[in-house]
Amino acid sequence: MLRTRPIMLGVVGDSATGKSTLSAGLAQILGPERVTILSADDYHKYDRRERAVLGITPLHPDCNYLDILAQHLHLLRRGQPILKPVYDHSTGTFTRPEYVQPRQFVIVDGLLAFHTPQLRSAFDVKVFLDPPEELRRLWKIQRDVTKRGYTIEQVLQELERREPDAAAFIRPQRRYADIVVRFTPPSGVSPDTAGGRLQAQLVLRPTLPHPDITSIPCVGLDRCILPRHYVRLHLERDYGRPVDVLEIDPDISDADAQELEHCIWANLPGDVPHPHPEAIGWYSRGHDAAHSHPLALTQVLLAYHMLYPMAHGQENREPLPMLEEVLNVES
Repeated sequence: MLRTRPIMLGVVGDSATGKSTLSAGLAQILGPERVTILSADDYHKYDRRERAVLGITPLHPDCNYLDILAQHLHLLRRGQPILKPVYDHSTGTFTRPEYVQPRQFVIVDGLLAFHTPQLRSAFDVKVFLDPPEELRRLWKIQRDVTKRGYTIEQVLQELERREPDAAAFIRPQRRYADIVVRFTPPSGVSPDTAGGRLQAQLVLRPTLPHPDITSIPCVGLDRCILPRHYVRLHLERDYGRPVDVLEIDPDISDADAQELEHCIWANLPGDVPHPHPEAIGWYSRGHDAAHSHPLALTQVLLAYHMLYPMAHGQENREPLPMLEEVLNVES
């Protein structure tokens, strides 16, 4: 049977890597009324108190109902509603389940959404967030202290407790991503002093048809750094395989950022609405909001990959297997 289905994107990364920020910007580009956002971390088995008693972290697969998450993702992919659990991060407890209907686009973010073949097979686009660990720890302290009621000492203790599971279960999922996103301070700048001045480094694997941006003047190839080359595209190897690496400097001008954005959209056939520049690229910095061109352009590129299947009619052409067949995929 053939039927229209949602386009599914997964965003995976450790705690405080910017998953929610990236997802919110994508929804602004695609249109919030057209997007369903789901947190895979709602599928924890235990609340915060129970985890402390059991000595388990939420990063461990045994602490999550990953089989139920896989079932729900494939139901959403088939255009069917789900009754989703809800985990309240501010209290560490579960609240009333939520009835979720898939819209035109479904964005799923969480810690373990690429952990199994069944989970990975639900997504059209897979993104892994991979900031430097020193920067991620700084972000986690800022977020958990200001928004979740922790002390700095509690956050540091929790980071150390989670590290073995992060190394064993979270970071290995990087190899399954179509795009790896890394926001990092410019060379020679420490995370403590960088503030919001971060460059984007995107690993673009050939598992997706990426847009051609080589024709615009601000893009330099093969790491050539000229006065206007605030964007660089070069070939590297990742896990022994060739990939393109796209780097976007924080000093890119408004005009060059707009030119790159228009170039990305120009790779799509038909009329694609351009988002207003002020609607994307925003993130929380303490209690304030700040803007970043590298973040905005990353969000535009990911939106392009969500629109690409729709622009080519691929969401109407995929045969949908029985759900039982999907969930019996072997590792």
